[in-house]
Amino acid sequence: PAPAARPGDVAAGYAEARRCLAALRVLDRAGQGAAAEDFGFLGLLLAGTREGAPAGTGVQDFVHRTVGAVIDYDERRGTELIRTLDAYFAGGMSPARTKDALHVHVNTVAQRLERIGRLLGPDWQSPARSLEIQLALRLHRLASTVGY
Repeated sequence: PAPAARPGDVAAGYAEARRCLAALRVLDRAGQGAAAEDFGFLGLLLAGTREGAPAGTGVQDFVHRTVGAVIDYDERRGTELIRTLDAYFAGGMSPARTKDALHVHVNTVAQRLERIGRLLGPDWQSPARSLEIQLALRLHRLASTVGY
């Protein structure tokens, strides 16, 4: 059917295109193309970044608020807590799978997770908080690849 026959579809398509454009700008990929399905949930979050803010600002703020203490600790001490946290969630929050992924002893994983808990707070493994942390980890990885 012609676009004029379904103006609601045109408006929805336009809104989706604007969200994709905003997500591309946040990812510093202006001039490239993408569809909404290319971004998934991440695209919705990225597109919600404040208008007029420099590209990546909202993402950086979220990552810093969520896992910045761990990133800062790693940078100061040369540790691999962020990598451990990433492996922990990738392994379904299993210390045994985490140790296998990192090729370290399970006691090392336990010590690192204890340190992470002190840095992030006692509720870091709760469902809502772990979702935020996992999203921040993904954004941190993405930001590293696009060079924020």
